[in-house]
Amino acid sequence: MARTTPHEPAPSDDRPLYGRIAALLLDELRDGTIPPGERLPGERHLAAHFQVSRETVRQALEVLRRGGLVATDRRGSHAALSAEPVEARGTPVFPLGARSTDPATVDRATVTWEAPPPEHARALGLAPHRPTLMHRYRSATPDGRSLRTAVTSFSAVALAEVAELARYRGRADGATPAQLLRAYDWMRQAGLCLHHRDSISQVDGAASVRVTRRVHDQYARPLEITDLVVDAERDTLVYEFTLPAAG
Repeated sequence: MARTTPHEPAPSDDRPLYGRIAALLLDELRDGTIPPGERLPGERHLAAHFQVSRETVRQALEVLRRGGLVATDRRGSHAALSAEPVEARGTPVFPLGARSTDPATVDRATVTWEAPPPEHARALGLAPHRPTLMHRYRSATPDGRSLRTAVTSFSAVALAEVAELARYRGRADGATPAQLLRAYDWMRQAGLCLHHRDSISQVDGAASVRVTRRVHDQYARPLEITDLVVDAERDTLVYEFTLPAAG
């Protein structure tokens, strides 16, 4: 929210003031000023930013809230857009390795709140049948030449430590788009040091490989487990890491 110049909606705009402010705020959410899942500035800050009253800001937020573009909980209001957020430099996007380099690729991601597969529950230390946040991702080119699917289960530790992830429980309906590209960045911002361990195996009876990724923090607490399946006959699996220089 670095912009401080006055906002002047077009004179022909006959919407109420709070509607115009809602549209201006939505523009800023869409241009990545506030990435999806992150907290919006407080009402006082927004009122000064848009040079309107706090009541007008409150009404504008309600418009966005009703449209599912802003979510509010006891921690404040948060951007709920599904558009691709701005990525943090040096932090791999989530789920790592799931995105093809083909520009024609179409992807879809959703979240659910359900009991994970037994092997995921064991890896995360969850009791059998205990629900958690699960992320499902599918990436494919229009001609079907490249197909990747990934299923991720998050641990109770991840949901307790990373507020941005925990907020997705309220819209984990399996239908609403939910790109969690910045999941690893959110974990780092929460003070977690991430350790990845990938195991690669052949899928029985298929020309595909399965990558099972386990991520834990500096205290050896599990954070997430992901099963990524890639068509190895037609696609290439590439991992790219950026490591900061020492000192």
